[in-house]
Amino acid sequence: MRGNPYFGILAPAGATITLLRKENKLSREDLGKMAGTSGAVIGRYERDEITPSVEIANKIAIALDVSLDYLVGNNNIIFKDKAILKRIENITKMPAQEKQQLFNVMDALIRDFNAKKAYS
Repeated sequence: MRGNPYFGILAPAGATITLLRKENKLSREDLGKMAGTSGAVIGRYERDEITPSVEIANKIAIALDVSLDYLVGNNNIIFKDKAILKRIENITKMPAQEKQQLFNVMDALIRDFNAKKAYS
C-alpha cells in the first residue's frame, strides 16, 4: 500500500500506551473498558498492529490522565495538574498586552528561582 498508512488515524503510540497503562496499574481489559473497546484491541494498539481512531485515542489519553498530544508523541510534557492547565487555558483568553505583562512577571520569577538554585 502506498501513501500515508495512517491517513485519518493517529501515528503509532503503542509503547507509550503500554508504559502509561502499567504506570497506572491497569490491565488491558481495564483500559479497554475505559476507552470503549476490548483488552485484545488495546493489546494490538500496544504492539502497533493497529492504530486507534482519534476518538478512541482521546478516550485512552483521558483514562491514562495525559493529553492526546503526549500520547501520540507530539509533546513530551505530562500535565497532570489540572489547576495549571486551567490557568494556561485562562491565559490564552487574555488580551496580548496583559499576557505580555504576565509573562514578564513569570520570566522574572523564573530567573530569580534559577539564580537562587545556582547559588545554593
